[in-house]
Amino acid sequence: MEEIRSGQFPAQQAQASQFMTERTPLLNKPDDDARCESHGDEETTVIVEEPPLGRLILIMATAWFGIFLGALDSTIIATLSGPISSEFSSLSLLSWLATAYLISNAACQPIAGRLTDIFGRRSGLMLSNLLFALGNLVCGVATDHYTMITGRVIAGFGGGGMISIATFLTSDLTPLRKRGIMQGIANLWFGAGAMLGAVIGGLFHDHTEFGWRLAFLVQVPPALLLIPVIGLLVKVPPKVSEKTYLARIDFLGVLLTSSFLVLLLLGLNAGGNTVPWSHPLPLTTIPLSIVCFAGFIWWESKVKHPIIPVGLLRDRSILSACAASLFISMLLMATTFYVPLYLQVLGDSTTTAGLKFLPSPLGGSVGALGTGYAMAWTGRYRRFGILGAASLTVGTILFNLQSESSPIYVTCIGLLFVGGGFSAVLTTATVSCLAAVDHSQQALVTSAIFLARSVGGTLGITMASAAYQNTLKEKLWNLLGDKAGGPEEIRRLLDALEELKRLPQEWLQGVMESFIDSFRIVWVIMAVWAVLALLSISLVKEHKLHSTLDRK
Repeated sequence: MEEIRSGQFPAQQAQASQFMTERTPLLNKPDDDARCESHGDEETTVIVEEPPLGRLILIMATAWFGIFLGALDSTIIATLSGPISSEFSSLSLLSWLATAYLISNAACQPIAGRLTDIFGRRSGLMLSNLLFALGNLVCGVATDHYTMITGRVIAGFGGGGMISIATFLTSDLTPLRKRGIMQGIANLWFGAGAMLGAVIGGLFHDHTEFGWRLAFLVQVPPALLLIPVIGLLVKVPPKVSEKTYLARIDFLGVLLTSSFLVLLLLGLNAGGNTVPWSHPLPLTTIPLSIVCFAGFIWWESKVKHPIIPVGLLRDRSILSACAASLFISMLLMATTFYVPLYLQVLGDSTTTAGLKFLPSPLGGSVGALGTGYAMAWTGRYRRFGILGAASLTVGTILFNLQSESSPIYVTCIGLLFVGGGFSAVLTTATVSCLAAVDHSQQALVTSAIFLARSVGGTLGITMASAAYQNTLKEKLWNLLGDKAGGPEEIRRLLDALEELKRLPQEWLQGVMESFIDSFRIVWVIMAVWAVLALLSISLVKEHKLHSTLDRK
């Protein structure tokens, strides 16, 4: 441990000792070749040597498998949200299945960078895998919707750590010029998990005795098995400081961030869904969330060790990249949850809906890897982000052209464009932020990207759910509200999609049109987000992509 605290590795110390004399100062200043960065905050960042390719592959494959599990979990819940909500007799639970996961995800990811700077990437990654396994175990044995949501919250903490810390490791071990390629490979793992999750989720529900529960339980063993492997392979030293661990944690920043997110998302999800917008719940939580956010900005601008240095947001590239990440995450989460639901309303089983959703993660894998290689080859990134955002816009336009009688390839091509565009913009946004700061701030600025993604994902599913639910309720009441048995039928339709199969024939066409019109509102909102993402990523500035970790 002494070699880490001195900012040198054993080989460096041995080399230095060869030149020591009686006149050698006891405390030397680091020379130009020292692999450490100190930026005046009583912390030293140890810059590790880029590991040999074989060891790098082993380390990153371990971290990427965690990304695979997180992606598997996200798409399993997407294809099974309808059946789970129906089993618990609450279609409004659909948005909570995503929101509960994303709230804890959002609360975890901003602090993951700071905490793993202090305690080390290895400890953080091991804890994240443990929480992920525990959360999925709780979901698999849940007997009511409260337990189910609790499991999603726990899994969200774990999944957020697994994905974000894997990204930090990539930045720790690979130079910027190769960073896009590594991000592309990570997205291949993400895409593989997303593709398998969509299909496996449907297969478990349609063809196994345990149904959707098995989809959660099968994720527990691999997450637990990763823990000892991480302990053996991941050895990135934390930042060094004379202060104690607890003295370096921004507890108030963590509290303000979590409070802001929980209050905002609780109010947005409840308003117009479980309670009217005039109810005290949204009227109280949303203003309080704004107060917490203002307090967070004020506190983070003055604290010595912030979880997110808000001063960095004055940089145009970082602010634009975070904004683009926010909008594309809003769009992706709405796509992930509402396209499968749209296909199920049209009559597809969960398995078929999952298969038809495959173009999105497939496009994402190709888009990320292609963008990564293009950046490594050209040393530039802004143009590829613009192309990706344009692809997103085309995809959402295709969604808006859908109708009940449209051929399925319209939806599939739209998913392909959305998946590829999302990955291209995400890769560009991440690299542009990393290129705009020095090595010591990489994890913190990556946390800002993850915060934007988490908030965007949660806002996306919440806003899409509010638009969809409110539009559907209004149209169904206009259609059936004054008919005999209509109010009871409306409540059943809002709680379970299977009720569509039991509708009287004379009501079916009107009800289907109400559902399609409600989805169309979601598609329009998604198109607006795509345009905003295009505008945001266009404002990113080019920085040099260095070929070495010390950026020399």
